[in-house]
Amino acid sequence: MEIRTSDVSRGTPRPKFSRLLSFEFLAALSTLGPLLSGCAAPGEPLERKPPVPLAVSDLSAAQVGNDVILTFTLPSETVDHRPLRGTPAVEIYRDFEDAPAPSGAPRAHLANPALIVTIPPAMVNRYADHGHIRYVDSLKPEDLAERTDRVAVYSVSTRASVKRASANSNLADLPVYSAPDPIEDLRAVVTHSGVDLTWTPPEKTPIGPAPPIVGYHIYRAGPVAPGESPLPCDSASAPRGTGGDSGPLTRVGETESPSYRDTQVELGKTYVYRVRSVVEYPRETLESADSRACMLTVVDTTPPSAPQGLVVVLVPAQDQTPAHNELSWAISSETDVAGYNIYRSEQSGVLGSRLNDELLRTPAFRDMNGLPGHRYFYRVTAVDRSGNESPPSGEALSDGVRAGEQSTP
Repeated sequence: MEIRTSDVSRGTPRPKFSRLLSFEFLAALSTLGPLLSGCAAPGEPLERKPPVPLAVSDLSAAQVGNDVILTFTLPSETVDHRPLRGTPAVEIYRDFEDAPAPSGAPRAHLANPALIVTIPPAMVNRYADHGHIRYVDSLKPEDLAERTDRVAVYSVSTRASVKRASANSNLADLPVYSAPDPIEDLRAVVTHSGVDLTWTPPEKTPIGPAPPIVGYHIYRAGPVAPGESPLPCDSASAPRGTGGDSGPLTRVGETESPSYRDTQVELGKTYVYRVRSVVEYPRETLESADSRACMLTVVDTTPPSAPQGLVVVLVPAQDQTPAHNELSWAISSETDVAGYNIYRSEQSGVLGSRLNDELLRTPAFRDMNGLPGHRYFYRVTAVDRSGNESPPSGEALSDGVRAGEQSTP
């Protein structure tokens, strides 16, 4: 039987093993102390802050037709100058606000921002254009009311995490007006002078009658690479915009009338044409959207004009040279004439047979095969470098008696 001792202070008996347990428990606590205190050690991982991209600083906006084209550069670093690990999402905001006074302070932020689009990271590259992001905001008719005291204001932010977006970009504002409807019937024909374009002026906008058109801007793409199939100018499937046009559009001219002649083309090359109408508003000169595309190959199918001044002279026999007819005519003023053909007939009004085997390079010919006493009617044609032959000239008559007599054309 275990001997109990008395606790003098409390006057109650206490087992010996209880005292031993207390000492063992304290010893255990002293051993666990460093482990428990390690929960607050400096080496413990802390929660990482979400990456925040730098703010976009080069946002710009321009109206083309009834669209606003926004362009900007995506940030590549965070606000603490660390590289972004992936493409951030893009959020674009818009507001319609009062136009600022000329002497007023610059606008600092959007008064009532409305999120118009969120572009997820996987889709951002679809809007990439030569190192920038290009987004088209297609305006609705209610956005195009002619508000001379209102402007559209845009802002962009990016987001690399769901927790925090970048700061807002710089603001881009512009007045927005209603542009004329795109030209739908652009036509083109090849002439000796180049490509002649014609079209019908548009009469409407999305919200009403078109304002007076002050001019037209002519755009061209090409030459088209070999192997591409040209679209007919009246093709209903011809694309709008620059996509599918075999290269970027370049403005090649302007005109105040609904027609234009492009003289800077090459034979055998294929080109794409588009035309934009131009209108003027109080604070803006605005182009319409692109017309329907007109693609054609420059093939010369227009013949030169008929030669003039054909005369024939009978030359009597001399020494060993028999009598013959000498023909001459005025040289053609057209620069692409490659040569001439001579035709002879014994019946007026009938073209007859060609006398030359090859094109005549000069406006003269000697007919050594005429028979004495026969009446001959001569006519001459011009041929250009594309092989187009002109109408025949007026007749010139020689019958060996009335040498050099010329009939009425």
